[in-house]
Amino acid sequence: MTLGILGAGQLGRMLALAGHPLGVACTFLDPAADACAGAVGRLIPRDYGDPEGQRLLLAGAEAVTFEFENVPVEAVRTLGERVAVYPGPRSLECGQDRLTEKTLFRELGIPTPAFRAVDSRAGLARAAAEVGLPAVVKTRRFGYDGKGQAVLRSPADLDPAWAALGRAPLILEAFVPFDREVSALAVRGRAGELACYPLAENRHRDGILRTSVARPGDGAEARAREYVRRLAEALGHVGVLALELFQVGGELWANEYAPRVHNSGHWTIEGAETSQFENHLRAVLGLPLGATGPVGHAAMVNFIGAVPPAARVLALPGVHVHDYGKAPRAGRKVGHATVRAPTPEARAEALAALEALAEGSWGGPQVL
Repeated sequence: MTLGILGAGQLGRMLALAGHPLGVACTFLDPAADACAGAVGRLIPRDYGDPEGQRLLLAGAEAVTFEFENVPVEAVRTLGERVAVYPGPRSLECGQDRLTEKTLFRELGIPTPAFRAVDSRAGLARAAAEVGLPAVVKTRRFGYDGKGQAVLRSPADLDPAWAALGRAPLILEAFVPFDREVSALAVRGRAGELACYPLAENRHRDGILRTSVARPGDGAEARAREYVRRLAEALGHVGVLALELFQVGGELWANEYAPRVHNSGHWTIEGAETSQFENHLRAVLGLPLGATGPVGHAAMVNFIGAVPPAARVLALPGVHVHDYGKAPRAGRKVGHATVRAPTPEARAEALAALEALAEGSWGGPQVL
C-alpha cells in the first residue's frame, strides 16, 4: 500500500516511520531536494503544482495527504480529481487564512479573542482603536512559529508593525492574558468516526513550541473535545486535526487549528496506545482508527537549533530521542524527545532533566 504525501519535512518523516509496520510505503513531493523525509521514503524534488511531479506522486498511490498547511490548495484540488485526498481542500483552505479561520470558529460557537481584518495603515489604526491595546497583528497567511506577527503595546508600535508586515493582508487580534495554552487533538475517519487524545498543555518561547505535557482527565478536556468535534464535522475533515486554545480562567478561546499531525501530539508516539501518526494513516487510508488512550504519563520537549548528545538524553529514565536528520540551525526544529513515566512525579523529574539538556538550544529550561 502506498500513500502520497505533499511535503517532506519531519512530520512526513514520522508519518512514513509509522507506516512501515503497517506495510504502508510513502512517496513525497517537495521542492527541497534535501528534505528530511527523503531518508525514509521516495522523494520527488519538484514543486507541488508540477504536473510531472504530481504524476509520479500518484503512481500506485492509494490516497494522498499533506504534512503541513502551506501547500497550495489548487494542488490538492487537482490531485483530488484523480485519487482520494485527505484532508480535503476545505480543511486546508480555511486553515491557511487566519481571518477565515477565526470567522469559522465564531460561526461554530467556539469563542475567540476579538479580531479585525486589516488592509491599510488607516485600517490598522482603526482596528487597534476598536479592539484596544495591547494587541497582536499577524499576516493572514503563511505565518508559523512566531513568524509574520508583531505585538502592539502602544500607538508608537503601529508604524513599525505596518512597515514590517503591511505588504500582505493582516488580521489584528486582542492580546490574550491567558493562564495557559492547550491543544486538543482528534482524528476523524472516512465514515465520520471521531477519536480524541488527552488534552496537551503547551509552553512556547519566542513563538515556538518548547514543551507539551499530556493531561488526561484535565478539567478543560470535555469542552476542548466538543470544540474540536464541531470543527472536524463542519470541515468534513479526515485525518488528525489539532485545535490550539488559550485558557483564560474557566474559558477556552480558540487560537488556530492545524489540519494535520501536530507538534503538540508528538508525545503520542510513546505515550498513547496509537500515535497521532499511525492514526492519521489509518484515517486517510480508510482503516479502523486505533485507541487514543494514554500509556503512562507522557510529555515532549522540542530540540531547537541542535540535538543534545544522544548518550546524555538516553541516560534519562523513560526518555526516547527523535532526531530528524536536519542540519543544525538557530531557531530550527531539529528533533524532539518524549518522556513516559509511571507517575506524574517521575515524569516531572525526568522532564526537568530533559529540559535542562535542551537549554543550550532554546535558552533555558521551563519545568512543568
